[in-house]
Amino acid sequence: VQLQASGGGLVQAGGSLRLSCAASGRISSYYAIGWFRQAPGKEREFVAAVRWSSNSPNYADSVKDRFTISRDNAKNTVNLQMNNLNPEDTAVYYCAAASSYSPSREAWTYWGQGTEVTVSS
Repeated sequence: VQLQASGGGLVQAGGSLRLSCAASGRISSYYAIGWFRQAPGKEREFVAAVRWSSNSPNYADSVKDRFTISRDNAKNTVNLQMNNLNPEDTAVYYCAAASSYSPSREAWTYWGQGTEVTVSS
């Protein structure tokens, strides 16, 4: 499985960004695709995930009601719409794939390269 993340950039507080993760390879219907982020000096943390075969998302409490994860099976893409961004959202965002959902990063097998998101105050 190969994952390609894109869509990061610089945005002002209160703004929006849309990240995309393009997946290729042997994406099985039971795989979960998720987003993690890592701010400078901090551990990589779970942000959101969606199962490839269903529309049941999971979110970290810190992004619930602001971020929306969605999948496009036809394009093998998972998107993360991020609204009402604040400086605490500044991080490198990574997409990942796993055989089943878990908020623990150790459970995720495949990782894409990161895309940087910077939110200015």
